Amino acid sequence: MTRGRVRPAHEGRTFPGMRRLVPEAPRPEAVVEDAGLPDAPIAGTLQPPAIGGRAASGIVWMTLQKWVIRIFGFATIVLLARLLAPEDFGTVAAAGVVLPFFYLLADLGFAAYIVQVQEADQRMLSTAFWFSLTAGAVLSGVLVATAPLFGLAFSDDRVVPVLQVLSAWVVLTAVGSVPSAMLRRAMRFRAIAAQGAIGAVVAQVVAVAMALAGLGVAALVAQSLVACAVTTALAWHAAKWRPTLAFSREEFRRMAGFGSQVLSVELVAMLRASGEAAVISRTLGVAALGSMTIAQRLVQIVQELTGSAIVPVTNVAFAKIRDSSARLRSAYLRALRLTYAALSLPMVVIAVGAPQLVPLLFGDQWTASVAPAQVLAVASVLALGAWLDHGLFYGLGRPGTWLVYAVVIDALTLATTIVAAQWGLVAIAWGFLGVAVLATVVRWFLVARALETSVGVVAGPCTYLVAVVAVSGAAGWGAGVLAAGAPTILALLAIGAAVLVGHAAVTAVGARDVVRDAAGILRRAAVRRGQERRADR
Repeated sequence: MTRGRVRPAHEGRTFPGMRRLVPEAPRPEAVVEDAGLPDAPIAGTLQPPAIGGRAASGIVWMTLQKWVIRIFGFATIVLLARLLAPEDFGTVAAAGVVLPFFYLLADLGFAAYIVQVQEADQRMLSTAFWFSLTAGAVLSGVLVATAPLFGLAFSDDRVVPVLQVLSAWVVLTAVGSVPSAMLRRAMRFRAIAAQGAIGAVVAQVVAVAMALAGLGVAALVAQSLVACAVTTALAWHAAKWRPTLAFSREEFRRMAGFGSQVLSVELVAMLRASGEAAVISRTLGVAALGSMTIAQRLVQIVQELTGSAIVPVTNVAFAKIRDSSARLRSAYLRALRLTYAALSLPMVVIAVGAPQLVPLLFGDQWTASVAPAQVLAVASVLALGAWLDHGLFYGLGRPGTWLVYAVVIDALTLATTIVAAQWGLVAIAWGFLGVAVLATVVRWFLVARALETSVGVVAGPCTYLVAVVAVSGAAGWGAGVLAAGAPTILALLAIGAAVLVGHAAVTAVGARDVVRDAAGILRRAAVRRGQERRADR
């Protein structure tokens, strides 16, 4: 959990399968303001050119959202860290471990179903809403009643009132689940980005004001609730949809069948993450767990700021064109190469520059995080395809396939952690890397079957990935050796510049289509932005 903010369920650990639940992949329909009759479809069909334009615009908007939230969030944490005690952050962090589980039960994967289903009519949407609302209210009450038990589990009575107040977060999130899914389904990424950014900034202002007033942990609790409340309210306003009293048992059973598999994937990931933490803590101590957490967090932050927007947007596009095997196959391969290009650059910088980067950002006391961060950065590069593959199978309506994959890979990851823990954090990180390699090969076969193509075609983009990592990594390492005696900032700049040159050279020679695609995304986004401005006038 990020300090001061309740982490959504999909913001968990990402190694080695990199299976965090990205925003659900919608179909190509646009939400209309008037739903009509109870059984009337909520959406119409977007034409292929509109899909490409919306996807390009979506990548830009979602990337901007990530940067706004991270920049303001970092400034807020700096202020709150000076105003609040470590115990305040720890109390909210403990509560954050519990809350995502309750939200998953309230949603039951219905949001994921809504954005990939062929048609979303009023009856289905109303059924999903009333279930989420009822389940959220019931689970919130359960959380209030059982909060003392969690206080005993954490050996801290301060967790009890925090959990009881934050139980409202479960209801708020459940209430916003359906309209948020409708916006993703309609590819309204500009609205989604604005909602997230506005909610985060407003919540951070409230938190700082309350901390300055001396309200302690209440500032962090308010930050989580305000962000959720603002985002939910804005989603309802943008969706312009209202539920009816219709509730269909048939629709409920259909959604529950799909959603239970989505829920199972997330529960498996949560159990694996908890198991890893327990193994590291019991075998190597709490300090080692902290060092591994910092190493993982460094990699995750870079992922969020550089490539996280590509994945949810392309997942939407996958769901829209799933009826055309040729188009789906072409879109997947292009998106995979683009993802490799976008994320391999910063990951190589971390892998090479971690000895300078970790002490600079976190302090000299975190040197134990350096080597694990380097290995995890390489593992994350190899596992980037899991982001797209996750959304691909959800978009195809096959969460069961991904569930089987998740169970096998997560079980193997936990077993590897148990075996490697006796040799320390670096051995655990190398274990993650080994599982990441195996998981990548397994996904090649699964995706090849789903896309009705050969394994060689799916594995093809990995050739570019290996080449760009090897060349840019060697260039960065050489620059680091030459700049060994320079100040830390200058050494990092030298490493970053060398990695960039090596990356650009390999991409220009071996992946020109990536350059064209990236330029096209920016160009179409700019054109769409101009059209939106003219429409607003």
